[in-house]
Amino acid sequence: MIQGGNAPLPVPRVTVEVTAPKQLDVSGLLLTANGKVRSDADFVFFNAPQGPGVAHRPAAGGAADAITVDTGAVPAEIDKVVVTASLDDAAATFAGTEPTATVRDADTGEALITFTPPRLTLETALVVVEVYRRAGAWKVRAVGQGYANGLAGIATDFGVSVDDPGPAAPPTPVAPPTPVAPPAPPTGQPVQGIPAPVHSDDDWTLTPPQPPTAPSAPPAPPAPPAGPPKVTLDKGRVNLVKGGSVSLEKNGRPFLSSVRMGLGWEPAQRGRNIDLDASCIAFDARRKKIETVWFMKLAVFNGAIQHSGDNLTGQGGGDDEQITVHLDGLPPEVTGLVFTVNSFSGQKFTEVTGAYCRLLDAATGDELVRFDLTGAEPRTGVLMCKLVRQFSGEWVMTALGEYADAKTVRKMVDPAAALL
Repeated sequence: MIQGGNAPLPVPRVTVEVTAPKQLDVSGLLLTANGKVRSDADFVFFNAPQGPGVAHRPAAGGAADAITVDTGAVPAEIDKVVVTASLDDAAATFAGTEPTATVRDADTGEALITFTPPRLTLETALVVVEVYRRAGAWKVRAVGQGYANGLAGIATDFGVSVDDPGPAAPPTPVAPPTPVAPPAPPTGQPVQGIPAPVHSDDDWTLTPPQPPTAPSAPPAPPAPPAGPPKVTLDKGRVNLVKGGSVSLEKNGRPFLSSVRMGLGWEPAQRGRNIDLDASCIAFDARRKKIETVWFMKLAVFNGAIQHSGDNLTGQGGGDDEQITVHLDGLPPEVTGLVFTVNSFSGQKFTEVTGAYCRLLDAATGDELVRFDLTGAEPRTGVLMCKLVRQFSGEWVMTALGEYADAKTVRKMVDPAAALL
């Protein structure tokens, strides 16, 4: 199976094994429809090996670390079971290591599906595969999403509490420092700074790479500072600048299922009309184009993405063109949407004024997010913004404002993929 691919499960009980040249810890998280665990009890790993319908099997006798999912015993409110792998060595990364997941019939041991993620670099933990419900049946999807902050980053992202036990004891010649956990990063996207988990007799704890215990050894460097706080819709309408992002969440939950991207501009100078075209490109997890919505193709995915039609002049008030996206109706392989505007008539964006994009609640028409394009360049295409589905299930909008030489969306695919 390739990254982003999915397949139906032909049996009710499966075991997901993950193997690699390095020792791994395999875990499972039971997630509800909002992409979060119900409680820490939905985190199944070496120190908590049993969950409702999910069990951890430690590596032994040549068998790999694994998670077994009994789909018939998984609670009805659980939407998916995410299987993760982290490196047992806190100082190691997946660079040069390609773990392989094998999904087996738990009762017969027959291999059903295998998946090896694409080339990895600084990742210390992975969301390997997910076993999920779709229309009353169970399927498996190849994910391969890497995290640079170990299993702690994944667990925090999906709502597991990771407590900070306090400052470490100073090093002495006879014993290493007491393990500590750095502050948990904001949820929502993979970040660096938290190392991988290690085994503990009481509960799972986090241990940063330790300096040698000799008295002359230098202290361990401090962890890098946490990134900026996540921006959500909790406080209402958000104005973005180039590179800024906002999560389409409110009060910790997905805020809406259908959005409308409005794009607008003013006619060119000296009264000439200008024909700008708004488009949307849908990508999978490997940044491969799946579909494009533009004036030559106004709807895809059975209407899950719908274009309002071509505006040939830019005249009139309000949005010049709109693209409506029913997020819940998108196929699961769609993980990124990039919205573009092109000058079909060949005029440069230095001749356009007041270009903007804004995200609206498709049901109410309320404006949620706005990005006003500034600093125009003498080129014929601009990538306005992107919507990216996180592996926790939330969607994040990011303002792009990047220009390209392209009169139609067909030549925007490669520049758009590079920005995902």
